[in-house]
Amino acid sequence: MKSIDTQVAVIGAGPAGLALARMLAVQGIESVVLERQSRHQLCTAQRAGIVEQPTRDTMRELGVDARMSREGHEHAGFHLRHRRRTHHFDFRSFGGGAAMLYPQHHLVTDLVDAADEAGQPILFDTAAVAIDGHDMPLTKGTSSRAATVQAIGPAGPVRIRAATIAACDGFHGIGRAHALAVNAAVRTHSRSYPFGWLGVLARTAPDPTEGVYCVSSRGMSLHSSRGAQLTRQYLQVPAGTALRDWPDERIWAELRRRSASDDHPPLATGEIIDRTLIAVRSLVTEPMQVGRLFLVGDAAHIMPPTGAKGLNLAVSDATVLSYALGAFFAGAGSGELDGYSDRALRRVWQAQMFSTAMTDLLHTRDDDPHAWRIRCAQLDELVTNPDARRALGRLYVGTPFPTPWRWQGNA
Repeated sequence: MKSIDTQVAVIGAGPAGLALARMLAVQGIESVVLERQSRHQLCTAQRAGIVEQPTRDTMRELGVDARMSREGHEHAGFHLRHRRRTHHFDFRSFGGGAAMLYPQHHLVTDLVDAADEAGQPILFDTAAVAIDGHDMPLTKGTSSRAATVQAIGPAGPVRIRAATIAACDGFHGIGRAHALAVNAAVRTHSRSYPFGWLGVLARTAPDPTEGVYCVSSRGMSLHSSRGAQLTRQYLQVPAGTALRDWPDERIWAELRRRSASDDHPPLATGEIIDRTLIAVRSLVTEPMQVGRLFLVGDAAHIMPPTGAKGLNLAVSDATVLSYALGAFFAGAGSGELDGYSDRALRRVWQAQMFSTAMTDLLHTRDDDPHAWRIRCAQLDELVTNPDARRALGRLYVGTPFPTPWRWQGNA
């Protein structure tokens, strides 16, 4: 068995794992990243991405924002279509920052390229299969390689020995499963919705260029730009919907019906080149730490897609953990690491609050006319009350991360 010693074993090369490894490398902390997928699979799996202002700032500080600055599209708000009228929410008018429309797989590619340039090891095609030694007290010291991750790579078994383990491997990964199995105090709070999103990627020109949430008694639709001649469109559909029941003609007919307005031309149609179904659910696993094992990103929480918070929460978690690991490896003790979960969860639950409120506001749950009228009243308040839009914009564009990513002593 090949054995590798490092300070931090990072399981998963998504935004959480790659951002954390980059933050640690800049601080002079060694890490090894394990990724079950190939490099090609990881960097080409298309996912939408709204990069919040704090995430943009962090990528700039880490030196991985050049491509995003060139190719990303500034995103300071969105359109809301209600009662056949289109309302533009520009959150910069309230003194806020701006997010960036930038596909998640491009950000992942940027971080992988940066790791290559820095000589940061990423073991692709390597699946973690066991975790051990996570329960050794952190007070044993920064040099202790008490925690281990067993993995299977292209050349056979691999063992990573580390002082700490960051599980950035998602909801179905070994990190979350291990935490739940070994510690009864780890609990999962969840909510499932009776609907999902049917998403399509289409060769059409966006109009308008910023995203449009369309609220209808038939259900929500969302229209967003992916370039000058490429759009991502979503339809609220019942949970359990099968893609085979939605041919192109039916998709476009329903998208046009829900997006109809008196102030814009009908939605343009075109070739659908990709389609997918997304479950709408909320889930938080807490605490996000079991001894030397730390859950980061989707390994700890799943967000409804409404508002696109998942990517940014992953980077927020990585920032908090990087700061705490910086303190630990600088010899400042385990106090910051012990507070990782509480500190990260404050922003997680804030994002859950935002996404839950947005999901409830924009989606139709049933045919109850009373519930529909209440939602219409809430939407009317939002489009007419600047204070309501200001409060929404603060959370949409992104609140500050709980800590810096770099430990700088007591400064």
